[in-house]
Amino acid sequence: FKGGDTCEYLLSSGRFLGEKVWQPHSCMMHKYKNSEAKNCLIDKHVVFIGDSRIRQLFYSFIKLINPQVKEEGIKHGNIPFEDKSASIKVDFLWYPEVNGSMRQRIKSWTEGSVAKPHIIVVGAATWSIKIHNGSNEALAQYKINITSIAPLLEKLAISSDVYWVLQDPVYEDMLSESRKMITNEKIDAYNEAAVRILNSSSRNSKAKVKVFSVSKLIAQETIMKSADGLHLPESSRDTNAMILMNVYCNKIMKPIDGSCCQPQPPLTLIQKIAFCFFTLSIIGYLIISLIHRNNYRKNKSCTDLESGEEKKPAISTPNVSTLEMLLQCFCKLGLIMTYFYLCDRANLFMKENKFYTHSSFFIPIIYILVLGVFYTENTKETKVLNREQTDEWKGWMQLVILIYHISGASTFLPVYMHIRVLVAAYLFQTGYGHFSYFWIKGDFGVYRVCQVLFRLNFLVVVLCIVMDRPYQFYYFVPLVTVWFMIIYATLAVWPQIVQKKANGNCLWHFGLLLKLICLLTCIYFLSYSQGAFEKIFSFWPLSKCFELNGNVYEWWFRWKLDRYVVFHGMLFAFIYLALQKRQMISEGKGDPLFSNRVSNVLLFISIVSFLTYSIWASSCKNKTECNELHPSVSVVQILAFILIRNIPGYVRSVYSSFFAWFGKISLELFICQYHIWLAADTKGILVLIPGYPMFNVLVSTFIFVCVAHEISQITNDLAQIVVPKDNSTLLKRLLCIAGFFSGLHFFSAMQDQSRH
Repeated sequence: FKGGDTCEYLLSSGRFLGEKVWQPHSCMMHKYKNSEAKNCLIDKHVVFIGDSRIRQLFYSFIKLINPQVKEEGIKHGNIPFEDKSASIKVDFLWYPEVNGSMRQRIKSWTEGSVAKPHIIVVGAATWSIKIHNGSNEALAQYKINITSIAPLLEKLAISSDVYWVLQDPVYEDMLSESRKMITNEKIDAYNEAAVRILNSSSRNSKAKVKVFSVSKLIAQETIMKSADGLHLPESSRDTNAMILMNVYCNKIMKPIDGSCCQPQPPLTLIQKIAFCFFTLSIIGYLIISLIHRNNYRKNKSCTDLESGEEKKPAISTPNVSTLEMLLQCFCKLGLIMTYFYLCDRANLFMKENKFYTHSSFFIPIIYILVLGVFYTENTKETKVLNREQTDEWKGWMQLVILIYHISGASTFLPVYMHIRVLVAAYLFQTGYGHFSYFWIKGDFGVYRVCQVLFRLNFLVVVLCIVMDRPYQFYYFVPLVTVWFMIIYATLAVWPQIVQKKANGNCLWHFGLLLKLICLLTCIYFLSYSQGAFEKIFSFWPLSKCFELNGNVYEWWFRWKLDRYVVFHGMLFAFIYLALQKRQMISEGKGDPLFSNRVSNVLLFISIVSFLTYSIWASSCKNKTECNELHPSVSVVQILAFILIRNIPGYVRSVYSSFFAWFGKISLELFICQYHIWLAADTKGILVLIPGYPMFNVLVSTFIFVCVAHEISQITNDLAQIVVPKDNSTLLKRLLCIAGFFSGLHFFSAMQDQSRH
């Protein structure tokens, strides 16, 4: 379903998601702050012409610029407003009827060198109905008057934005006796006349008067809350003013979460190069496939006519070459990236705002938990945090985070605080997993480092190119990448202390603890020294990776939010492996981790700690204060979960294969959701099937999960080709990668220069 003209949809259709949340059909509406409104309307002149309903809209509009404005103007007179700091002028002109006076005022802007307003909002009819007691003669005169005004408005529409506001319905039961003649039947007749006459003579699309009809839909839902049956409640007129701001300002300000009225961004130089590369890969793969197919046909077994026996081919079917596999991967990736671009950069599919309700978050959570429990299987090994268990842990956490994002649950603070723990748990696993590998294996070779860095960053680098986004935009990948390098540096720097060496002399354990203390000191220092942190990451080329909107503050905030949890993961791995080596824990199938008494005590403490943290998180009132405490206390719930999951032997011996499957592609799921499940860079929801929210989620989720799984396989295949085990070959590949990034930086600099 094509997105179509989102401006037209914004002005004419939509629905309420909640009591005060308006959702335009097919696009997302940005909620403008007063600073943004000022930046958009700087040096602009806006005019509202009409009756008391237009005056209401005028006040709601200027309150977006200055919230302190009070509705104290003359009721039946002109009201000026000026913001001198931004040189904005907004005027309300009292013309309650469409007549000669209104025509003369509009005509004055079309003549000579008179400065024309940049935005003109016009609308009137109820006074004509009231004064003439709803007579048919008044309607006929209204048609004549609007016919004379229409060409003038169309002429102004060539250089200005002109909006004709259709009349809202009334709540007839609440109308006073003097307004009883204003019926919805009469209003519909006046609106029909206005729509039919406006733009009837204009063939030029630029000279069209925009009909503001969405106000009617909003009024139909809210007019019963009106104080007098005629004028809209404040929340409804504020919605109308916000729609008006979106129609005009979105194409200027280009907010990420305001897709209505935004043109499709032009292709950048890097995007064009990427498109050519993927196209050549597809063509190359097809050519090689055809050549191999023809060779196979030539060597295919055929029947000997003389003997009637089948001859076997002289040459067997050739194995897939490295080049063919490489082209096949890029061919698939090119098709997938086309889908990414169409979903979140081209105006092909619709997008909608998120709207949080408790049911939209908790019902899917319960559903996936039931599914996860249903797919319970025995583990291959019963060690603490074995591979199947960590995959399961990643899987259910990722699914909860996905539901959290699509439901817009970040607005509900207790849910936000628990999701913060899940993100911290990912980083805890990063510390635990990488520390365990280096400690046990003692493998600090370049091959291991390159493999990890490639698997973590490949998809993000491709998306940075295709979707024209900075590396730091996908904040989680830079976070785990930097922490991996910190773990590597901590353990690889002299003296290299590994388990094999430490077993020979216990003093090496103290040496490792000393390293961990030094790491903790550095983390503590950087977390309280924003200046030092920003200096480190402001040096080129780090600045190119970690800057977002021209500074590294966002990166500092993200790093600081979970600054201790990787250290906690490393420390936990060290203690656990030490206990395991000394056989102080029992990891047999069905056996409790410790003696029965110790296990019961630890289990009780873990459950109490887990619930205590949840109660504290649920009672949070201030996000900033809770975020300050989070880095120090999140480990409590993480450790409590690990102990609850691993102390009872029967619990440790089973896992959910459903969650584990998702856990294996958790990184791809987290990144892909930005563009092909959510929309507008996670600010909204992708709509493939409009009008059927549940069916849309099912279809988009199926495609999203399949794509994430395919990208995971592509990444694994490419990792084997791009990062070989042979050191000399690996060095050549690293030089090629360095050349690739140098070229990327060169084209990026050219791109930035052309933009400026």
